[in-house]
Amino acid sequence: MTTTTAPAPASAPDVVASALRRLYFVRFGFALLWAVALFSTASSIGPVSATLLVIYPLFDVVAAVVDARSSRASRSAPGLYVNMAISGLAAVGLAVASGVPGVLRVWGAWAVTAGLVQLIVAVRRRELGGQWAMIASGGISVLAGLSFLRQAGAPDPSLSSLAGYALLGGIFFLVSALRLRHNASRSLGDGN
Repeated sequence: MTTTTAPAPASAPDVVASALRRLYFVRFGFALLWAVALFSTASSIGPVSATLLVIYPLFDVVAAVVDARSSRASRSAPGLYVNMAISGLAAVGLAVASGVPGVLRVWGAWAVTAGLVQLIVAVRRRELGGQWAMIASGGISVLAGLSFLRQAGAPDPSLSSLAGYALLGGIFFLVSALRLRHNASRSLGDGN
């Protein structure tokens, strides 16, 4: 007679990593679609580009809510609540920003502050694996935000750099999702 044993229940870090993987894949897909849509309308601020500009930080709020629900017991949850507030304020700021320079100023301030928060959250999640991409993304976001603030004062500022920023951020989410999957597979292979 053969006996089968039920698989061991997933540990809390494995559950969080699994939820993050799914969320990061969604964030990659959203960033890719958003970047393409913004790039095609980035020559000026019209109804479509204005809507896209507000949608991006609102999506970030929703993603942080989903992340916080799956990470309630972790040390990263407080940073996620800060991110929700920052992104909500960015959406409001972008809705009332005047012209491309105003948008770049709001986006730049948001990128700097959200990048710092992302960096802190990712450092606290190191034990989950796959976070080096999020650490790099947070640091790059800070630098990009400073660049957007500088671009706001330049002649003929453009929104196209925001599309590149979103696309690069999406790629970092994809890399992190793939690394989280790799780490989970390796963990299962080790019998843990």
